[in-house]
Amino acid sequence: MLQPGDRVVAGVSGGADSVCLLFLLLEWRREFPLDIAVVHVNHGIRPEAGEDARYVEKLCGEHKIPFFLTEADVRQRSILEKCSEEEAGRRTRYEAFDKAAEEWGATKIAVAHNSNDRSETQLFHLFRGSGIRGLASILPVRGRIIRPILCLERWEIEDFLTQQGIFYCKDATNDEDDYTRNRIRHHILPYAEQNIARGCVVHMNQTAELLAETEEYLELQTAEAVNRCIRSIKAPGSALQPDVSSQAQEEHIAVEPFLTLHPVIRKRLLYEEVKRLSPGQKDITYQHIAELLTLFTQEGNRTICLPFGIRGRRQYEQVILTIQTTQTTKAADSDDQTAVATPLWQQRDPDMIPGQKKTVECALGTLEYSVWEASHGLEKNQEVPTNQYTKSFDYDKIKKCPMIRTRQTGDYLTIADGRGGMIRKSLKSFFVDQKIPRKERDRLPILAEDDHVLWVMGYRISEYYKVTENTKRILKVQLIRKEFA
Repeated sequence: MLQPGDRVVAGVSGGADSVCLLFLLLEWRREFPLDIAVVHVNHGIRPEAGEDARYVEKLCGEHKIPFFLTEADVRQRSILEKCSEEEAGRRTRYEAFDKAAEEWGATKIAVAHNSNDRSETQLFHLFRGSGIRGLASILPVRGRIIRPILCLERWEIEDFLTQQGIFYCKDATNDEDDYTRNRIRHHILPYAEQNIARGCVVHMNQTAELLAETEEYLELQTAEAVNRCIRSIKAPGSALQPDVSSQAQEEHIAVEPFLTLHPVIRKRLLYEEVKRLSPGQKDITYQHIAELLTLFTQEGNRTICLPFGIRGRRQYEQVILTIQTTQTTKAADSDDQTAVATPLWQQRDPDMIPGQKKTVECALGTLEYSVWEASHGLEKNQEVPTNQYTKSFDYDKIKKCPMIRTRQTGDYLTIADGRGGMIRKSLKSFFVDQKIPRKERDRLPILAEDDHVLWVMGYRISEYYKVTENTKRILKVQLIRKEFA
């Protein structure tokens, strides 16, 4: 918890717990090299708070300790941030601790939670609904934050100060029942101590220690499960509409390996990933995690909405967690997109030299095209050898300027019907058959003549435009620089 040479910022309110912490740190400073500084936060709630600050500053002066004072309007902050005064005060304190630690170069931040605080927090989490982590309550060490007196009960702390003749301030709000924690402190724990089990605070702290060890083990198991089941990617927008890209993180969870996990690890994995995406996890509940679990066990591609704009959606053999912005939400919810189009050519060139290459720049990259006299001896319906980003078309069947764009309402392909003819197939149906995820459909560039799609780039071309034995001129189009994933 503490090492020789540590520089420790201690949060000292002037109350019994924090004054005890300060004097213990001073005692340890006599045993090994230790630098100490103090942070005091005036929450601006009690009229006598200024006296507490002056007392703490006096203690620091007597022991030649740097003193950092933060004055705040916690009540106003709770209104602005729509949280309780308790929560607003906690945020203010830890911000002050962090700021002082950075300015002073501290290696540790010491706070004065005791065993009773741990038991109260444990009960509060239990009543509200919590997992193992919450029931483990306050931890002795969390990063650079240490709690040296977590092993002491409140009565032991006050008894020590009395024996040593050390004065401490009393906060009148601790005697009120306005806060939930105070009601647990004044009524529930004393009743349990007197009527249910003597030493309940000690027993609850022992349980918290066991749960903390269990939590540490489960964290390791969950991390291994994440490596097996999840890949994280950036959430790109349309190749032709880069301004609507959220660039948010997406978590792709493979369904099959996820379902082999123990139910406990499944829930933990989902909770961790949702927490990773969210600005704060206080509004993420067990019910939200239970809803996400149905995406893995119930058939059909569905979407579930959670707080903070987080969405979970089933996409064939994976579940995707992401944060949706207003623009990307509209795009994800709609199968009808307004396409941004770039013409392959401005006007048809009747004098274009066979084999002459021309280029066109667009948002997805660079396309190169050329027109050739058809080769002799092609078998019927044989396509000129190409790859997925180079395709050839019957040039004379194209009557209008082809457009490079994303999908739009009414788009269709022509496909062989198996009887020597052709039928129309909607682009949406093609995407579904190919299991192309909905979000990727909005990004795929296509080459189209009005609503007739010549080519879904990276996939197939329309049967109607294929090169045949009757083709006289061939349009060859190649995507030579790709700007979409």
